[in-house]
Amino acid sequence: MNKKILLYYKYIYIANPQEIRDWLHKLCLTLNLEGRIILAHEGINGTVAGLETSTDAYIAAMNEHPLFGEIDFKQTIVPPEHNYFDRLRVVVKSEIVNLGINPDQLKADNGATHLTPTQAHELLTNKPDDLVILDGRNYFEARVGKFEEAITPEVNTFRDFPEYIEKNLEQFKDKQVLMYCTGGIRCERASALLKEKGVAKNVFQILGGIHRYVEQFPNGFFRGKNYVFDRRITVKVNDDIVGTCDLCKSPCDDYTNCCNALCNKHFIGCVSCVETYANACSATCAQLVKDNKVAQRPHRTRVQI
Repeated sequence: MNKKILLYYKYIYIANPQEIRDWLHKLCLTLNLEGRIILAHEGINGTVAGLETSTDAYIAAMNEHPLFGEIDFKQTIVPPEHNYFDRLRVVVKSEIVNLGINPDQLKADNGATHLTPTQAHELLTNKPDDLVILDGRNYFEARVGKFEEAITPEVNTFRDFPEYIEKNLEQFKDKQVLMYCTGGIRCERASALLKEKGVAKNVFQILGGIHRYVEQFPNGFFRGKNYVFDRRITVKVNDDIVGTCDLCKSPCDDYTNCCNALCNKHFIGCVSCVETYANACSATCAQLVKDNKVAQRPHRTRVQI
């Protein structure tokens, strides 16, 4: 039997997130699911993996809950022999995605107009002159896959996004802005932030994000790989390689982490360079590890599908 990975979110007021957390933790343990679920008063954000029977049972339980019906569960069938997460984490936080802005002050309800993948594809096919495509993800995600002609902000975390918007308002002035992210969750509040600034003519977001778009249009306007937050790291969408090796600059879109535990840099490395530098991000780090001057991070094999 295959496994499934479920990606989902819902912005819904949760009065007692700790109580819901305990219920979900018990449910996941019972179903032998792995992954991570974040709860806050503003809603739920989850990625879980397990046998198909278990993920189907999880969806059924969520649909029966008064808060969590009608969630768009993005489902990916994956081989059963791998573990896609190191453990199960179900936690309560102040935000379900850390934008760094109080959810009471910036609500997802005020976000952009949703376009279905088909509507977004039609808009991109007949791209108006005033359309700006904005990637709502971190820069390292965009390095291996993005929509054609998209602006990819050089932000390392989602918390950096508000500062980026504030410093770059002019490029959105009197424009139509189409935003996207992996599954849609980040765009909900990020688009609300852009709308709040009052400079863009219109703000749209792709319903279901990259995940739903490439299901319908694998050879559409998104090129390369979709970055995911499990042990696959990336999912191939089409044959385009949009990234480059950080060491030799050859075309490459495979991520690894530096074996120097103090560095632990997440970098793109081709097969040749990863072998030459023994999983280090540079000659310096490779030498430090070789001389036992730093702790060596255990090498974790990426799940390749």
